[in-house]
Amino acid sequence: MSPAAQAAADGGSPSTDGFGVTAMTDPLRRVALRRPGRATREADSALWHYAGPLDGGRLLRQYDAFVACVADSGADIEWIPDADDGLSDSIFVFDPSFMTPAGAILLRPGKPLRRPEVALHETLYQRLRVPVVGTVEPPGLAEGGDLLWVDDTTVAAARSFRTNQAGIDQLRRVLAPRGITLLTFDLPVWNGSAACLHLLSVISPLDRDLALVYPRLLPVALRELLRKAGIRCLEASDEEFEASNGLNLNVLATAPRRCIAVDGFPHTVSLMRDAGCTVTCFEADALCIPCEGGPTCLTLPLWRR
Repeated sequence: MSPAAQAAADGGSPSTDGFGVTAMTDPLRRVALRRPGRATREADSALWHYAGPLDGGRLLRQYDAFVACVADSGADIEWIPDADDGLSDSIFVFDPSFMTPAGAILLRPGKPLRRPEVALHETLYQRLRVPVVGTVEPPGLAEGGDLLWVDDTTVAAARSFRTNQAGIDQLRRVLAPRGITLLTFDLPVWNGSAACLHLLSVISPLDRDLALVYPRLLPVALRELLRKAGIRCLEASDEEFEASNGLNLNVLATAPRRCIAVDGFPHTVSLMRDAGCTVTCFEADALCIPCEGGPTCLTLPLWRR
């Protein structure tokens, strides 16, 4: 068993170390992961909206390579233990909760099959003694992929098939007393409600003043906000966005201008490197591309500073 698999089986060790996030690109100090179990490796691709049957062996090898990239960044990894729970999407730990400076908010995924994942996150926070400062309740819907820290006191939220107005209203009530403004932007229908189009499908922050975007799907008002905030936008090509099912845009910043990206999309990588970014790539054609989830989706930042 690989070190990553052993750590996942052990469930990690309880800790009272730091937590809190106010930026997407501050150095990643602590992160939660969940290794693909049988539910993912043998998933019903039609049910979970994956692009055909998955190659479980290659998927695991690529996941372990990704974990090595995260570990090499210096982040401490906390594992959400695997269980035979049928939750195929649970490896994409970014979506069921959202970290703030005061603690975590438990969300309510718009994809019904994912809602049981919230209990896994609640258990994680109890074990790590991280406070839960809010919970999105019915009829609210919210997924982490639709939430973006613009700066230390501003969060952008996308109204989408996965996040609705009721969920946004509840998040605003949790964040406002803590001095955090929540701004709302609409995403297009694109490929319909079954497909996964999050806000972070069309923008990945690389530094506090730099972001990778897909301009065709970026909300106009958000583009104006980024411009006014002095955030330079690197525009990815149509060809690589389509070839990657949008996963070339899903880039994980482990520190300012240091990031992890899926391999095979040289134009996107060149854009970032030409802007002064150090980019580490890993093969993801069996892990990320068919499952509509990239490096950001696979990680739950617990502490950035």
